[in-house]
Amino acid sequence: MRQKVEYLNLRILPSIKEALRTLASRDHRSIANMVEILVRERCRDAGITIPEDEPKQKKQVKPNAKPGRA
Repeated sequence: MRQKVEYLNLRILPSIKEALRTLASRDHRSIANMVEILVRERCRDAGITIPEDEPKQKKQVKPNAKPGRA
């Protein structure tokens, strides 16, 4: 199940937006994803926990599953 997303509208200087666009491009990310990464890193550094709705789980293979064809 996907998490609900919220919208965030903000005003920033054009030079900051361009720097963010460059940073996102270098990491092959969207601007929105880059902002999320930066916020997560800053929160982690400040000791702020961001609760996750769903813990990441590994896919389980059924024991009697047949291997796929190549």
